[in-house]
Amino acid sequence: MIANKIITFLGAGSMAEAIIAGLVSHNIVKPSQIIATNLADKQKLEELQQRYGIQTTSNRKEAVEKADIVILAMKPKSVNDAISEVRERTSVNQLFISVLAGITTAYIEDLLGHQAPVIRTMPNTSAKVGASATAICRGEHASDIHVEEAATLFAAVGTVSIVHEDKIDAVTGIAGSGPAYFYFLVEAMEKAAAEAGLTKEEASAFITQTIVGVGKRLQTTTKTSRELYEEVMSPNGTTEAGINVLREHHTQEAVQEAITKAIARAKELGAILTETKS
Repeated sequence: MIANKIITFLGAGSMAEAIIAGLVSHNIVKPSQIIATNLADKQKLEELQQRYGIQTTSNRKEAVEKADIVILAMKPKSVNDAISEVRERTSVNQLFISVLAGITTAYIEDLLGHQAPVIRTMPNTSAKVGASATAICRGEHASDIHVEEAATLFAAVGTVSIVHEDKIDAVTGIAGSGPAYFYFLVEAMEKAAAEAGLTKEEASAFITQTIVGVGKRLQTTTKTSRELYEEVMSPNGTTEAGINVLREHHTQEAVQEAITKAIARAKELGAILTETKS
């Protein structure tokens, strides 16, 4: 379905690279079918070209004109300027896929000024290792075929779930930002491990495999998360001692607040841009 299509990335940041890495490593398309572009960071474009064998350019108009699929991967605040610059080179025969937090399909359709299909997605940076949890929703002019194309593309870099657009901001706060929360926790575990005398290599081996095991356990059990952590605890044991500290510091409440703030920020980004344009 997308085997012979040209895919242009408008934006070459960490998310774009994660998706490119997944597409190339899983042989979904040939590197020559991918074009990455940005305006300022030419060094990054050179690195992407050398690392993945893809095409790169600073000429966004030409890159878009060649594309069958355009992936909007710039900073959300830059979407107005980017689409304004390339609009005359776009057409209703192209598929536009957004990975921009807070930006609705209707907003992008309005910027394009025609009835091109738009798909909104929220992947995360685990796409780089083929383990993203990506949400997909369709715009007004997107068909089942367009959804299938987008799903095929993102299935190459992890799991795909099709949701209603009113749930995308929630997905942003949980799955889009989610890897950062876990890395933040890992940093604390690394510091504690170092203080306890473990080497960096020893700590990494134990922490990494523990996280992998937790993920697999969650995927293969019907038990709740509470049942799972209580399963590890024994009365007056080591785990209970640690959990009690987390409870004293209201860790669960802090995580809930972090996610709520991330969701609110996603909504704010869209609202700010809408107000700016109007």
